[in-house]
Amino acid sequence: MLSAAPPLPAADRHALIAQARHALLADGAAPARADVEPWITRSWQRCLAQGLRPAQHVAFDMVSAPALRRSREQNHPLLQAARPVLAQLTRAIAGMRYFAILTDARGIVVDVQGTFDRRDPRARAIGRVGIDLSEAAVGTTAIGAALAELQPVWLHRGEHFFDDNASYSCAGAPLFDPHGHCMGMLDLTGVDVPERPELRHLVARSARAMEDALLLHMPHALLLRLNWPGCPLGAEGDGLVALDGDGYVIGSNSVARQLLPQPLRAPGSPLHCGDLIALPWTLLFDAARQRGAARPLDLPLWSGLRLQGLAHHGTRAAGVHGLAAAPPGAQATLPANGPRLAGAAAPAPLREAETALILQAVQDARGNVAEAARALGISRATVYRKLGAHRGH
Repeated sequence: MLSAAPPLPAADRHALIAQARHALLADGAAPARADVEPWITRSWQRCLAQGLRPAQHVAFDMVSAPALRRSREQNHPLLQAARPVLAQLTRAIAGMRYFAILTDARGIVVDVQGTFDRRDPRARAIGRVGIDLSEAAVGTTAIGAALAELQPVWLHRGEHFFDDNASYSCAGAPLFDPHGHCMGMLDLTGVDVPERPELRHLVARSARAMEDALLLHMPHALLLRLNWPGCPLGAEGDGLVALDGDGYVIGSNSVARQLLPQPLRAPGSPLHCGDLIALPWTLLFDAARQRGAARPLDLPLWSGLRLQGLAHHGTRAAGVHGLAAAPPGAQATLPANGPRLAGAAAPAPLREAETALILQAVQDARGNVAEAARALGISRATVYRKLGAHRGH
């Protein structure tokens, strides 16, 4: 049985990184067997394309006061959601001489937490709110790379583009809002510290916790926790989907977006949970009303795969399509042909009742369309046609 090669000594790895940098500057491409990840090479090449050179002096410039104020105002929900996670994170790294940096989507620092040696000018240079740490401003760093590559990264000493930054080691992860758009990044940085690539996992986990906190802070009528059958529900690895009172998706976390294939739709058009899960959406609200029921729901997807889920009522009401709930006594206006609120007294149209019956039969048959058709006394073609028409609405 083959065993993994032992890690290179630090001095050898630094020498290989230096060789890769030299080759890139001389030939425009890093050697094929360089001990440098491809995303680092891409970042170096972007810096070169901007006319930057490694020997240039790096100026850690502040953005203007109005620009910083706008950034902090726009990112106020993120700052609120991040605060408890940053407190836990800084406790975890307290003995490692690393500190945490939170930036917006442009790489502007909006928060710094943790302890660092303020007598060290290198630490003071980057440990300030309002500094521009984008790739265009300070070259290859975990901040700029995470925002450009949209993936967690680890960067150590000579892997930075500028020589001035060769004393830093940093791990970074992008942050995504409840609609899947990058809204910033989380970074852990140390000065003249040992290599700790395991921090990439810690920073990614902390970033996901911030995203979940931001989603849970949104007004929503129902929260659906998702995972594969056999995986425990209620932990940090759950997919989270927030719904309004009509069953429309108002936000989700990155795990849920991976678990649930997103149907093609026009940009900006609302997404209904009935387009994702092949059962009547009102059953989710019925399950949430059954207090104390901890048994996971069986959730068939339109692809034929199955998930398990737990449905919980939201802590704050959400109105139609996720807008703020109307004041007491106000009359909400629903689309003429839209789905009714869960638990509404008015009877559902015949077509909706028929679709609900078919979906329930498919659910009871655990996705076996032939078995569901036999139970209903109709053909499989009819089941497929009715379900296809339901998905098209």
